[in-house]
Amino acid sequence: MRERIAKSFVEIFSQEPLLAFAPGRINLIGEHTDYQEGFVFPAAVSQGIWVAVQENDSNSARVHSFDFKEDFVFDVKSFSPKKGHWANYIMGMVAQLKQAGYPVKGFNMVFGGNIPVGSGLSSSAALSVGIGTALSGLFSFKIPKRSIAIYAQKSEHLFEGLNCGIMDPYASAFGKENHALLLDCRSNTHEEIPINLKDFSLLLVNTKVKHKLADSAYNKRRAACEESVRILSSNFHGIKTLRDISTDQLPEVEKLLPSELFPKAKHVIMEDSRVREAGTYLKNGDLINFGKLMKASHESLSKDYEVSCAELDFLAEESWKMDFVLGSRMMGGGFGGCTINLLKTNSIEKFQNSLEKAYFKKFGIHPEFIPVTPSEGAGIL
Repeated sequence: MRERIAKSFVEIFSQEPLLAFAPGRINLIGEHTDYQEGFVFPAAVSQGIWVAVQENDSNSARVHSFDFKEDFVFDVKSFSPKKGHWANYIMGMVAQLKQAGYPVKGFNMVFGGNIPVGSGLSSSAALSVGIGTALSGLFSFKIPKRSIAIYAQKSEHLFEGLNCGIMDPYASAFGKENHALLLDCRSNTHEEIPINLKDFSLLLVNTKVKHKLADSAYNKRRAACEESVRILSSNFHGIKTLRDISTDQLPEVEKLLPSELFPKAKHVIMEDSRVREAGTYLKNGDLINFGKLMKASHESLSKDYEVSCAELDFLAEESWKMDFVLGSRMMGGGFGGCTINLLKTNSIEKFQNSLEKAYFKKFGIHPEFIPVTPSEGAGIL
């Protein structure tokens, strides 16, 4: 893909480009904790977005999407979002850099990637981080990685209207080969945890579905958490988010919260604890107990937080029956997307054949299998 993007740039613009890469990400465990300032456990992957860029001695940004085979031009001094258009990611990052005082000039750009559509590997965050990394390198801005991640998050808020957390761009920017990032979403700091999977591998299974409930359900869950904090703050003085409540305090929380709110709060409090446990298990090379946490995470997301769906539950539950699978759970916001699975490397083919048949028989859909490996974060190539 790198060579194809570079070749396309030369063919279109007759210049040699600067090349940048930003990866997609997986999340080992820790869903719906980020907007309560909790902990998440992402890792960058080898799939991602390549960006070729060069100055063009004008005030125009001339951008070509390799995947969509489309062109877009805008004036870097005056532009506004274009609803539903991929160019918003480029304009959004340019807007953030300019607002931070970086003098962005005209440029030519080609970008493209190999992140499967609908896989939940965060292609949008990879694109935003890739744009920021490329422009920083092109104009010698030397923008810190943390700033690029924050600009990417703000860009999606303002230009795409997506109220996303910091995890996706942060993992893309800071990823490290054979490591996951134990990320504190309150302080925006992380600890690099080495991942030694020994005879095991990580494999995503894409349900190939995305139910319409996703966006509205996300907003409702977020509102439920905020309402829970409001109610609990009268008894738990000084709490800012559910992250500030320990699992030992759950019996008291259950007494204080309405029955419709308690399961949602319980998930966030328990999931936050599971993430921290997971970091300890991976540090110690304890894949068996890490796998058990993956299963507990899925059950909580499905039953307490209610963001799973029949397809995700089926894939996870079928995986749990296989003795060579240590853990399986839904990954991402829910209502579709992928499961993430920790399984014996020499049993991957058996796993795929079994799940492919069972899933197609149940839903009439062929799932997609996506191997993932914890990889390096964004940079200039």
